[in-house]
Amino acid sequence: MSAESAPFTYPEVGATRATFPAGYHRFELRRPIGHGRALFDRAATHILAFGMQKGTGIFQRADTKTAVAGTELTVRIGLGPIGIVAPCRVVYVLDEPDRRGFAYGTLPGHPEIGEELFAVEYDPADDTVYGLITAFSRPGAWYVALGGPVVRLIQRWFAHRYLKTLPTGH
Repeated sequence: MSAESAPFTYPEVGATRATFPAGYHRFELRRPIGHGRALFDRAATHILAFGMQKGTGIFQRADTKTAVAGTELTVRIGLGPIGIVAPCRVVYVLDEPDRRGFAYGTLPGHPEIGEELFAVEYDPADDTVYGLITAFSRPGAWYVALGGPVVRLIQRWFAHRYLKTLPTGH
C-alpha cells in the first residue's frame, strides 16, 4: 500500500487540537521566543515551510512546499547510512489570529504511532511569542518499545531542537 492511500496508524486523528487521547505518552514544550506580531508572522512562515524539520536535518521530502492538510512527508532520523525513514501526513493547519502551525500524524512504516503539533502562539496581552510542540505517541515498532525512556529523552531533545530553529526577537 502506498503512503498516499495508507490510513493513519491511529484512530484519534486531529486530537492535538483538544484533549489528548488516553493510552499514549503525552508531551508538550512551550517556550517564549521573543515579542511582536512581526516575529509571530516570521515564525509561522518558518513552521509552515517545514522549517523545523529542515533546521534539525531530519526533513527528507514533502508533496508541497508548505504544510497543507493531506501533504505527505517523510523525515529521516539517523546518522549517515543508518537511519529510520518515518512517513507522515499533515492532519490540519492552524491558521488562527494568534496561533499558527500544523500537525502531522503517523502513517504505516513510522516507528511511532501518534500525532505532533508544531506551532507558534502570540499573546496579545503582553506581546510575547511562544514556540510550541505538543504530541501524543506510543511505540509503533519493537525497537521503540524496547527503547522506553531513552526514546522519550530523544523526543524531548528533538522538541528543543525544533524550537531552536525558530527566528527569535532577542
